[in-house]
Amino acid sequence: MAAGRSETQAHPRLRPPGFGLFVAEMRGILEFNASVLLSPLLMRAPRGDGHPVLALPGFLASDLSMVPLRHYLTELGYETHAWGMGRNVGGVAKMRTALLDRLARIHHRAGRKVSIVGWSLGGVYARDLALQAPEMVRDVITLASPFANDIRATNATRLYETLSGETVGGNPEFEQAIAGDLPVPATSIYSKSDGIVNWRTCLLRVSETAENIEVHFASHVGIGVNPAALWVIADRLAQRDGQFHPFDRSGPFAIAYAPPEQAQSASV
Repeated sequence: MAAGRSETQAHPRLRPPGFGLFVAEMRGILEFNASVLLSPLLMRAPRGDGHPVLALPGFLASDLSMVPLRHYLTELGYETHAWGMGRNVGGVAKMRTALLDRLARIHHRAGRKVSIVGWSLGGVYARDLALQAPEMVRDVITLASPFANDIRATNATRLYETLSGETVGGNPEFEQAIAGDLPVPATSIYSKSDGIVNWRTCLLRVSETAENIEVHFASHVGIGVNPAALWVIADRLAQRDGQFHPFDRSGPFAIAYAPPEQAQSASV
C-alpha cells in the first residue's frame, strides 16, 4: 500500500482533454492553410547542413501526414526520411527492432548522426531510439507526444490498447526511462489546447540540453503543420551537432509561444 501511495503521488492521476477541446481538433486544417500562406516567411528559417532527419508519424497516421514537414525540411537543406512502415497502429515494443534497423540504415548511408522528429506516438518512438542508440542520434524533437506523468491521460488510450495489444502504463521501468533525461539534446513542443493528449504528459525535465516549448492554440492533429511549430523545428535542427542553446522566442512567430518561464515551471 505504501508503494502504491508513493507512486500515485509521483504521478498524480490526470484526465484526458475534455469534449470541447476534442471537437476543436478540426481546426488542424486551418493550421495547415496558415503554413501554406506563410511559407515565404517560414523559408527565412535557418538553413540546414544536409544531415539526415527521420520523421515518425503519430498513432493511426502514415508517412502522408509527415509530407508537409519533410518537404519543408528538404527545402531548408536537410536529407529527410520517411519511416516507411505504413500506418502507425501502435505497439512500442513490437516496433522497436524495425525502427532501430531503419535508423541504422539511414545512419550508415549518410555517415552522420540522424535527427528524429516524432509526432505524438512517433515522439515516444523517437525518445526510445535515442536511449537505444545515442551514438546514431543527433537530437530528438517531439510534437504533442505523451511520454511523461500519467501517460494514460489521452483520448486515444483505449483504441491504442485495442489495436496494438499493449497496455499503456503496463511497463513502468520502460516508461520511466522514456520520461527521463535523454543522452542527446531534446525539445518537446506541445500545446495546452491539445484535444487528444493532456499537455502535462508532454513535459520533459528542463536541463541544459532539454526544453519544453508551448505553442499557443495549436491542435494535436495540426501541430505538425502549424507554422509556429515548424519554425521551432527548423531552428532546433539548425544547431550544430553537439551544441545546444535555448530557443529564441523573439522570431517572427514570437506571439505564438509561451514565455520560457511558464514552460519550465510547468515541468516541475
